[in-house]
Amino acid sequence: MNVTVIGSASAVSPEERALRNLYLEHGPALYSYVLRMLGGDTHRTEDVIQETLLRCWNKQNLGDDEGMAIRPWMFRVARNLVIDAHRTRMARPTEISGATWLTEMGAEADDIDQMLSSMVLHDALQALSPAHRDVLQATFFADHTTQQAADELGVPQGTVKSRVYYALRSLRSALEERGMD
Repeated sequence: MNVTVIGSASAVSPEERALRNLYLEHGPALYSYVLRMLGGDTHRTEDVIQETLLRCWNKQNLGDDEGMAIRPWMFRVARNLVIDAHRTRMARPTEISGATWLTEMGAEADDIDQMLSSMVLHDALQALSPAHRDVLQATFFADHTTQQAADELGVPQGTVKSRVYYALRSLRSALEERGMD
């Protein structure tokens, strides 16, 4: 089976060869122009280029007319296609797809889960001894090194390390008692 693709090297008709030559001559510049207009969206850019070339194909004079400059015409067509697509999107209400709805519901669930987790964590921290709470506050929550925490708490660095170890063990137990893994 021999299939001829519009604009391909095996194009037979003069119109197909002309379209291929137009694409080779103007395609890269047109692509860059449309890509900038669409903010880097390569898929939509390719669609606009394809539609522009299709309109050239339908016009049937593909640069044969001396009175018509084809490059500005192609750029104007591409610009109009981008503007029309933008206006169409702005005129229609935003569609809510199943994926969007699920994502939004997931985000709300994540916020609720995060809030509940922080409440459970706060409660579990209250179950720790003051020394363990202080050392966790000075290291994890304040994002200090063990030496900085030792200076802040006024205890040796080794004491900070051992308190962190035992505080984390106690915190893990307190969270398990509250149903957290």
